[in-house]
Amino acid sequence: MNSYIKIICISSLTFLVCSKKSQTSIAPTISPEIVVIGDGTLKEKLPFPIGAALNIGLLKNNSNYRNLVIKEFNSVTAENVMKMNALRPSATTYNFTDADYLVDFAKANGKRVHGHTLNWYKSLPDWVNNFNGTTADWENLLKTHIETVVGRYKGKVTSWDVVNEALEDDGTYRNSIWVQKLGVGYIERAFQYARNADPDALLFYNDYGHEYSATKRAAIVKLVTDLKAKGVPINGIGLQMHTRYNQTDANLAAAINTAVATGLRVHISELDIALNPDNNQSLTYTTALGELQAAKYKFIVKTFNAIPREQQFGITTWNVTDADSWIPSNYNRPDWPMPFNNLYQRKAAYQGILDGVK
Repeated sequence: MNSYIKIICISSLTFLVCSKKSQTSIAPTISPEIVVIGDGTLKEKLPFPIGAALNIGLLKNNSNYRNLVIKEFNSVTAENVMKMNALRPSATTYNFTDADYLVDFAKANGKRVHGHTLNWYKSLPDWVNNFNGTTADWENLLKTHIETVVGRYKGKVTSWDVVNEALEDDGTYRNSIWVQKLGVGYIERAFQYARNADPDALLFYNDYGHEYSATKRAAIVKLVTDLKAKGVPINGIGLQMHTRYNQTDANLAAAINTAVATGLRVHISELDIALNPDNNQSLTYTTALGELQAAKYKFIVKTFNAIPREQQFGITTWNVTDADSWIPSNYNRPDWPMPFNNLYQRKAAYQGILDGVK
């Protein structure tokens, strides 16, 4: 990787000087490497859509975050504000304030919106978890929620993760509250309710594990293939791909290429590449680790870029910078999974993404 300039900085809890203009900042725990690539951005240089899952609080209140999103991406996903617990404070009320803000931001800045997610076993409001209705009541809850949300954003949200993570790691159906109340047939009906509400929206099944479990991967492929065979209105398959720097290229290629074989559009929907999968509390970011991460981003992008163009829905990273990544807080460890560091600066991973389409 020789098409960029590295500037090595010293990370500490005191002042940090590390840019072409000798800009002074205070920033603990950042990656010690800034990559200066020159003109151009991800959205300008990639031949397919590139997106990020957005934190609504940062989008509203942090100008550095907002400006970076505007500059680099042409697609956005709702990280949390379109999940059921955010939209449904009670059985009789909806709160669309934050979701509307995201959609309006995207429209004002010429960005595609991918909705996430209409149905999941997590992020349910308490009133749903405690709901004691009949089977018919549960069906009406599912139908009304999907049709109301999709209908509100008809013509504004291009695509939806209709059902998220319906399968366990062993490939069996997850014993979620939806399966308990409605059986596995709820999946088919969820897609139909979404199609009824917006005939033009692209509808996806989204899940994790494609790249590390052949069993899970086969189960996902069987699920979406069966849905297609039954005439269920499914348009795409989402590969979350929360992966790690030492995942094998063979596994990553198998994940992408088996998804392509379904004939559906393929969305790498929640990409991040962890550098500390072993939860080493004393690990620090190094240039060598950054190079390994860049190589893995490059391989994923290169493999995706090689699939038929009509199946390339795009690549979305899950969050924008290392500072807002879910991984450090979720696993209580230091980590640097994203292409941008805590100071909103490009890392070696950024160049890896660009190298993937050369």
